[in-house]
Amino acid sequence: MAILEVTQRGPVAHLTLNAPERLNALSDEMLAALQTTLDSFAKDPATRVITLSGAGKAFCAGHDLRQMTAMRQSEDGGAAAFKDLFDRCATVMARIRSLPQPVIAQVHGIATAAGCQLVATCDMAVAAEGTRFGVNGVNIGLFCSTPMVALSRNIPRKQAFEMLTTGEFIGAGRAVDLGLINRCVPQEDLEQETAALANLVASKLGAAVKIGKDAFYAQIEMGTAEAYHYTGDIMVQNMMRSDTSEGIQAFLEKRAPNWDQ
Repeated sequence: MAILEVTQRGPVAHLTLNAPERLNALSDEMLAALQTTLDSFAKDPATRVITLSGAGKAFCAGHDLRQMTAMRQSEDGGAAAFKDLFDRCATVMARIRSLPQPVIAQVHGIATAAGCQLVATCDMAVAAEGTRFGVNGVNIGLFCSTPMVALSRNIPRKQAFEMLTTGEFIGAGRAVDLGLINRCVPQEDLEQETAALANLVASKLGAAVKIGKDAFYAQIEMGTAEAYHYTGDIMVQNMMRSDTSEGIQAFLEKRAPNWDQ
């Protein structure tokens, strides 16, 4: 049984974290599987959207604490192993952001610590009613510093700091209000609603979405003037594409575009 299951549904690839007995923790094995799989999709133009879910009763409970405890047995008390773990996790998160395809988290149960970080890192997220989100490391004496990076770039800083320092959960409705997820839906509709969003995005011109995703994350780190200058150049590049010209012509002629995606 694969620790990460991959199902291709036309232009949409669905990844399932498949270690339900460990609440789909981001173990060494899970991180390695995610890295390899995501790297392969970076070179796959046929896949236009990726969705990510968890098997069993939870989306992801964060890092594997049993593995982390075992790391302490080394001569340095685990410092090198811990640094390697957090670096590998950061590389996976960065790969999600750098992929040409939008990645949509399909969340249920709980998403805690690095699991909440994973949700915050995905480009969009749909969650079932009753899902709980938390960065709860402070409850065991471990401040969620790396999950904080993605969380604080998704929600207002005071709310992020409250979550980080209290270790308390928020519900899916509150997660929508704060901007951590896009929508909250009934549990029985979760897969269907996520698929509908994925298929809608996949129906757009893949090259334009790729250009847009790259530009979205680049400009958000810039000042306003620099961002306008940068995105103006991106718009020119996009306009020069023949498939963009076809899209505009199709709109003017009130017909579906004939795109070679």
